[in-house]
Amino acid sequence: MTSSTTDKSAAGQRRGPYASTPARRAEIVGAALASFAEHGYERASLRDIAARAGVTHAALLRHFSGKDELLLAALAQREEHEEQLAARIIETGMSGPGVLSAVLREEFSDPGYQRSWMALAIAATHPDHPAHDFFTGRRERMRTRFHDGALPTSRDSAHLSADEKVTLVLAMIDGLRIQALLDPSRKPLELLEVFMGLVVDPEDH
Repeated sequence: MTSSTTDKSAAGQRRGPYASTPARRAEIVGAALASFAEHGYERASLRDIAARAGVTHAALLRHFSGKDELLLAALAQREEHEEQLAARIIETGMSGPGVLSAVLREEFSDPGYQRSWMALAIAATHPDHPAHDFFTGRRERMRTRFHDGALPTSRDSAHLSADEKVTLVLAMIDGLRIQALLDPSRKPLELLEVFMGLVVDPEDH
């Protein structure tokens, strides 16, 4: 083998680990999600995430600057997964009120994930928390799913705006998370579906 061929081969080997960077990043983010769910964001370590992803700690830091960036990437990936799942469910013809409960079914079946999510959501209420903008933005993104037109909610002509609908829905979800953790025998998603039927227009998918 000539020196030139050897140099090309070595260069190819050096480029190899980075050739599938998007896929590798996705694996690391998936590992971060699992670690955050099991240990919580504060206790999860980069070394644990790296081990779960099958990479070295140094390799992880070539893809992500630290745990804050990983957290935001993990939250974005989770939200994207939820959006894709909702789209598939809607394609089956399921009614609007049932879509959200179907999307949340997997989450509600995992108490550990629920606890970690609630702890993260509460911590993110502080403006300096790395996930603060994500959670406030999540509320606004959900708002786009609801029509802006006022929705009659009772015979006395009370109305809810799209913004108020989102506030109620998110409050109901968070409240049901707590109730499900306190009493696993309850079926909170059935209640969520009933609630969604009360506040969501049939066309609000």
